[in-house]
This record gives sequence, structure tokens and C-alpha cells, in this order.
Amino acid sequence: MTTNTTIGSAGTLSQTLLNNVNGTTGSSTSATSTSNNSTSAASLQSTFLQLLVTQLQNQDPTNPMDSSQMTSQLAQINTVSGISQLNTTLTSLATQMTAQQQQQSANLIGTTVLTPGSTVTVGSSNGSDTITPFGVTLSGAATNVQVTVTNSSGQVVNTIDLGKEAAGTVPVSWNPVDASGNALPAGNYTISATATIAGAAATPATVTGAVVEGVLPQSSGSSNLILSNGSTVGMSSVAGIL
Repeated sequence: MTTNTTIGSAGTLSQTLLNNVNGTTGSSTSATSTSNNSTSAASLQSTFLQLLVTQLQNQDPTNPMDSSQMTSQLAQINTVSGISQLNTTLTSLATQMTAQQQQQSANLIGTTVLTPGSTVTVGSSNGSDTITPFGVTLSGAATNVQVTVTNSSGQVVNTIDLGKEAAGTVPVSWNPVDASGNALPAGNYTISATATIAGAAATPATVTGAVVEGVLPQSSGSSNLILSNGSTVGMSSVAGIL
């Protein structure tokens, strides 16, 4: 195998140097060397510049080399180097954003959030009846929005008429009473919703409230919330913060 390549009539250029730049090898040994020495845009750029200078020093004055191709390749190497630096910057930015998101999630501890659910609990506190916060999520502007409350026996105890509502999550403020105005006994109740959206009957999703008791950071960079009702949900499931 040829180990030296002649440039013009003034000298020679190392074939190994050419192999490092061109990404070609003549043996398994040189292949390993190329892999080790050309793993980054910076090393490629340094080797390429060394090759370019050597060629300029050894070119035939009567037949100058065409530098346009060399210049084009150098520009490509600079582009690769720039992309590598951009990737590093974006990775750093993503890490900072993840840390900020996790900090914001931690700030939710102790607050009440609305997440998908259909079970509400009626109880008492300081002599007055209480009920789990709840609401409905509408995919579009709706009319005839109604929420039906059912007891543990499957009996409808009340129907809440919300009328016309805009798209989005709509919290429902309601005292836990039956259709006759009597206070509902303590226990768990099920809510469901109906509405008319774009002229068609629809079944909007219901959401219920719970207190955030903890935050679990995930490997993906997002966070899961541990709720007082015993469930764990992702941040993307939070429909509202009360």
C-alpha cells in the first residue's frame, strides 16, 4: 500500500492524514486510528486545516491546486461543529426548563386541583355540609349543560342545570342537597354530565377536586402529583387549580 502521496513536485503528504480527513482507511489499524481521532467536528476541523496548509505549502507553482472543493468541505465541517454546539445549548436549556417545571410542580403542594374523576364525597365540617369540588370540561361552547348526581344505590338525587357555558373547564358551585332541598347524607356520590354542543347531544367529561400532597419527578422531565384521594396523576391531567 502507498504510504505517501505526492503533492506537486516540492514534497509529500502523509497518507494517514488524508485517510483521517476522507474517512477512508487502508487497514484495521488505521480504521481504529480514524475512529479515535475523528470523533468530533473539532478534531476533523483541526486535521482538515493541517491538510490544507500542507497542500498549500507543497503545491506546484506552475499548476496551483483547486481550493474550491477544500473550502466547501471546510464550510461543511464548520456547519457540523455549529450543529454540535447548538445541540449542547439546547440540551442545557432543556435541563433548566425541566428543573423549573419540577419547582413549579412542588409549589402546588397543599393546593386543590381538578383532575378527571366522577366521585364526590359529602361530609360535614364545623357544623356545615361539605362536598368535594367538581366541574365539567366542555370541548366547545355548549347549551343545556346539566350535571346529574347519583347516590351509592344508583338513584338520581339531584340534577344541576348550568344552562349555557363556554368551552373549557367549568367549576360547579353547589350545596349538597337533593331535589327537594334536603341536605344529602354523608357518603360518596357519582356525577355525570350532558350538554348540547354544536347542535348535537354530548357527554362532557367530569372533573373532581383533590389536594396535592406530593410531587414525583419522572425520568422524562415531567412530574406526577400525589393527591389526597389516593390517586397519582400527571401534570397534563390537571384541568384547573382552585
